[in-house]
Amino acid sequence: MLELSVGHNGRYDFYSIQEALNQVPYGTKALIRVKKGLYREKLFCDKKDITLLGEGPEETVITFSEGAYEMLPEGRKRGTFRSYTAFFSGKRVHLAHLGIKNEAGDGRTVGQSVALYLDVRQSILEDIHLYSHQDTLFLAPLPEKEREVDGFLGPRCFSRRVSAEVLVKNSVIQGDIDFIFGGADALFDSCTLVSLNRGEKINGYVAAPCGKKEERGLVFYRCNFCSEGCSAESVYLMRPWRPEGKATFLCCTYGEHINRLGVSPWSGKEDEHSYTFAEFDSHSSFPLERKTPASLLEEKAAFSLLASFSK
Repeated sequence: MLELSVGHNGRYDFYSIQEALNQVPYGTKALIRVKKGLYREKLFCDKKDITLLGEGPEETVITFSEGAYEMLPEGRKRGTFRSYTAFFSGKRVHLAHLGIKNEAGDGRTVGQSVALYLDVRQSILEDIHLYSHQDTLFLAPLPEKEREVDGFLGPRCFSRRVSAEVLVKNSVIQGDIDFIFGGADALFDSCTLVSLNRGEKINGYVAAPCGKKEERGLVFYRCNFCSEGCSAESVYLMRPWRPEGKATFLCCTYGEHINRLGVSPWSGKEDEHSYTFAEFDSHSSFPLERKTPASLLEEKAAFSLLASFSK
């Protein structure tokens, strides 16, 4: 396995993370150690098997600032899927002890601003802090069809949709509107999901899944849903980005900012009722009202996803 180091002085192999990634041949398994520092970079990584290790999510921070509404020289807006701070594709990626930020700002002004875009067959994230406002974390695959012209413009937008598995452990993800979205099968284990206060009646939605109902979808296990000053019941756990979007919440803790309905329909798609919103054994000062109790099958699906990463 190839091992490289990145740091802000001459003792390390590279000064920037992108330089190190560029030196890895596609088929070579590589470990890149990133030392403490603030790395102002927009990363693009298409490698077969990459591990990126920082020294802590507050110590090793990757940041950039691009929003979807920015007009580019070509005469089109940047769009959601070109706004990322870090993009990874390939067979496997392991990210640990890192902070990744998109500091573009409030989505009402700058549009969607993705911090991390994963289009990887198997991804493992441990002790990661992801920061943005709208659309913080995207987990490919994309839906088959876009709802607006050039809505998917960006990396892999014309590629065949391929299933993906994601494990996120002991991490913090911050945002407001649909800040975890996509069609992957993903398990969030012991994570903290922080909703930002937009000062509106509806402050946001945590998850916006777009997978198929027969898939495992987005699974939140032992997660803590908290906020930075959001008013009571102003945030929904989920709204389906596509009709069959699926999210399951197991043994989670909810703050008072979570709306007791739990799920909200997508605006303009209120007649679509084929999504799955399942919940079991939550801890909060109020019971969720609109929910399907998570079945044993859904619980097994969550743990089968976890088991697949230990093979």
